[in-house]
Amino acid sequence: MSMSSILTVYLGSSLFVVSLVWFLFGKIQFPPLHLRKNSQLDKLLMCWWAFTGLTHMVLEGYFVFSPSFSKTTLLVISLKSVRKEYSKGDSRYAGRDSAVIAVEGITAVIEGPASLLAVYAIAKGKSYSYVLQLAVSLGQLYGCLVYFITAFLEGDNFATNAFYYYSYYIGANGWWVLIPLLISYRSWIKICETSDNVDTKTQKKKKKSLECSSLFVVLIFG
Repeated sequence: MSMSSILTVYLGSSLFVVSLVWFLFGKIQFPPLHLRKNSQLDKLLMCWWAFTGLTHMVLEGYFVFSPSFSKTTLLVISLKSVRKEYSKGDSRYAGRDSAVIAVEGITAVIEGPASLLAVYAIAKGKSYSYVLQLAVSLGQLYGCLVYFITAFLEGDNFATNAFYYYSYYIGANGWWVLIPLLISYRSWIKICETSDNVDTKTQKKKKKSLECSSLFVVLIFG
């Protein structure tokens, strides 16, 4: 497959997933997303987690667990073509470098399903939503650090040319640095706000309890 065909298939599939999440999940969750503050941002986050989760599980999972397929289905051919094309930006994928396999394996098995769980958590307004998003984002950042640092220590000379280096190696992976950083910051702020609210409510309850106790003493002992 040519580069244009690969990009068309990949971008088309990604657009389909994002559109499905945006229009479908935005209507069926409880409590209703449109009644929440920052509902559009929540929908964008759901789209991101669906996209990144499927990317981890399908593309990276294929690379880790299926080094050679005997079948020649359209899906297998497409996945092989994506891996071959990306190898122009990082030849470690063609050589199945052990460090890359380890990072991608953890990402596919743990972060992929966890990302899809984040979609559900946001849609349903679960209490663990921000903790989960923070944990997965930190895992993605850690994976990117290991990925880039190991390449640097080995000479950082795995791209075919400068175009593939900056478009594939830097450009494609840069989103998994920028977006998890932003999500981590937002999740941390939300967790801190929730903790502060709980502390405030606890203090109010203690104050009210103390007032009731004082009133009881006054009524009994005059």
